[in-house]
Amino acid sequence: MEIMYVMIALSLLMAIGFLMAFVWSIKSGQQEDLITPGMRILTEEIDYPKLNKPL
Repeated sequence: MEIMYVMIALSLLMAIGFLMAFVWSIKSGQQEDLITPGMRILTEEIDYPKLNKPL
């Protein structure tokens, strides 16, 4: 039965830790723009190096 108390305490500590991380991410602006970074990969132009080797 003692293991149940330990597991409940650990799960509460983990939940509080995740909540604190979430609140920190909101306050620091991490969640403001979720669409643009995912779409940026589709619109960026890739600059490939030109190969000037003679045949």
